[in-house]
Amino acid sequence: MPSPTAPEETGRARPVEVGTGGHRPGIDGLRAVAVLLVAAYHIWLGRVSGGVDVFLMLTGLLVTSSLLRAATGGGIRYGAFLARLAARLLPTAALVVLFTLAGTWLFLPQTQWREAPGGAVAALLGHTNWRLALDSVDYLARDGVPDPFQHFWSLAVQWQFYLVWPALVAGAVLLARRAGRDPRRPLLWVLAAVFALSLAYSVVVTRVNQPWAYFDTGARVWEPALGGLVALLLPLLNPGRRTRLALGWAGLAALVLCGVLLQVSTAFPGFAALWPTLAAAAVIAAASPAGGAVGADRLLSSRPLRYLGSISYALYLWHWPVLVFYLAATGRELATPQGGAAVLAVSVLAAAATTPLADRLAARGRGAGRRAVLRGTAVAVAFLLPTLGAAGAWAGVQNAERARWDALLADGTSYPGAAVSDGAAAAPGTPVYPPVSLAAEDAPATYADGCNQTTMDSEVLVCEYGSPDPERTVALVGGSHAAHWFPALDVIAVENDWRLVNIVKGACLFTDAPQVYKGESYTSCAEWNRGVMEELERLRPDTVFTTGTTTSLDASAGFGEEQVVDGYTDRWRELGEWGIEVVAVRDTPRFGFDVPGCLAGADPADTGACTTGPERSLAPVSPLEEAALPANVTALDLTDLFCEPDVCRPVIGNVLVYWDASHIGATFMRTLAPELERRWTLAERR
Repeated sequence: MPSPTAPEETGRARPVEVGTGGHRPGIDGLRAVAVLLVAAYHIWLGRVSGGVDVFLMLTGLLVTSSLLRAATGGGIRYGAFLARLAARLLPTAALVVLFTLAGTWLFLPQTQWREAPGGAVAALLGHTNWRLALDSVDYLARDGVPDPFQHFWSLAVQWQFYLVWPALVAGAVLLARRAGRDPRRPLLWVLAAVFALSLAYSVVVTRVNQPWAYFDTGARVWEPALGGLVALLLPLLNPGRRTRLALGWAGLAALVLCGVLLQVSTAFPGFAALWPTLAAAAVIAAASPAGGAVGADRLLSSRPLRYLGSISYALYLWHWPVLVFYLAATGRELATPQGGAAVLAVSVLAAAATTPLADRLAARGRGAGRRAVLRGTAVAVAFLLPTLGAAGAWAGVQNAERARWDALLADGTSYPGAAVSDGAAAAPGTPVYPPVSLAAEDAPATYADGCNQTTMDSEVLVCEYGSPDPERTVALVGGSHAAHWFPALDVIAVENDWRLVNIVKGACLFTDAPQVYKGESYTSCAEWNRGVMEELERLRPDTVFTTGTTTSLDASAGFGEEQVVDGYTDRWRELGEWGIEVVAVRDTPRFGFDVPGCLAGADPADTGACTTGPERSLAPVSPLEEAALPANVTALDLTDLFCEPDVCRPVIGNVLVYWDASHIGATFMRTLAPELERRWTLAERR
């Protein structure tokens, strides 16, 4: 997000001094270009521009310069520094968060209501980046549903930077004073070390897990460190006029084209993020303190760009929720030219209205005395507490609603779910459980227990449930389509004094055949599978329960032909040699669209809405019937509990079947347990 002005500045268009090199014109204009790139790419292209990386670099440049002046003058007052920042940043952020909470309730489907209070709290308390990082490695995290709070991730990175940077600058200055040296030289070496270590870490983690790296503060801190290096080195640079012209225009062109030529969202940070940050550094280095007639800084110093730069912080915060609500209201994935222009205009007007308010409030926290610290803190708290209170109140309302629904569920006659196949009647007029607003929480308990391995890691997680002295031990093994059988198996295990062992990894089938995930070789899955076999050889369960067919070998590739995957039968045969029985259950139907989201926007009178046909993902006949199965394998097909011959419905027996596009909800699975046990028992007796 745009870097705010240095703590002692007001945020209005005014000269910005960098290092000891005098005024460098165009920094406000550079912020304007960056924020316009961010907004334009979001609004019309649905891509990321690299502008946020420029903001992080500029944050390091401005804050390092400010802290160095303070440290070599009267010293850095940590409390005053943070109080000024809080008074400057939090009022606008709180207003945007309140607007976003209201807009979520008005414009977004109920499926997103549950996450809104947590998103608001993370935005205000500065940990949105870690919240998104955890979601980025969650195989079950939803794709394609924009989070109206997600753009706060860069503000979170900046806040974490602000917490440690004063100590780093003060430490370098202290060491220099003790050695009787100019503080700029040791600070230069410290920043160079931070830059090198963070960039190296960023390159490695981007290669290993790019979605995580994108939000990881450690993989981003080299960008403000680069800004600090630019601030320290600028006084030493004095390029000639022609060099300035070439460097300035080339840097500006590279910055504008970055998002066109690079897929920023999937390649950054790592080495690729050097493109926009070095381009911005080139523009700054090319600027002449005296101003230039035809240089890029001449354009960046123009009054319109300087004004947009002065409101860039607020403009960045406003544009994303305005865009998200526009897209939700119009049902579009990208804005039209006219609609996008309206989104940008509304965002600029909102930023223009809120920036002067924030400036006036920030002025109350200016100064270094105790009273200034108290005034700045009071301003921040005055906006922070009511906004947190609003988020907490909404969360409380939703929790009360959840309790009410749980009480309804306790009446088992109203929610037979899969038991309707045995003639159980669903009470007419009873609301569906879980409601779409709570559907995402209806996943198996093993996810909350941390027992299902992520797509990133290969360690074999083993969690045991049920009896410590069991009559039978059943191991549930496979990917997420094996995992969603856990609630039914747990019911059976409790009733029969069994032990249930959970060994699951997202998007990873139980086979030694090569697998792909999101278009790339799924190496952690192969390693995990090797470890699973070692664990099963040690545990020697009586039975392994796993999926016998699959309709998709790659979660990003859509539906493939339903099949018994290569390597399945070899693996089952190997288990048979150890005396282990295998229950291979046919894969469940996939809808191909977010079922709760569809229901949230469907006409209740349209009974055909949000349905699909079994042929969408399943073969006409179960491939298990045609496969040469080892003698130790029992095949089960429960498709008739999910689908009628020609249609699969999202609600059966008043129970919502799916909690996303393809995973069965825990509530429905529990209602299916008696029929699963009956068919399992019959199959074993044959």
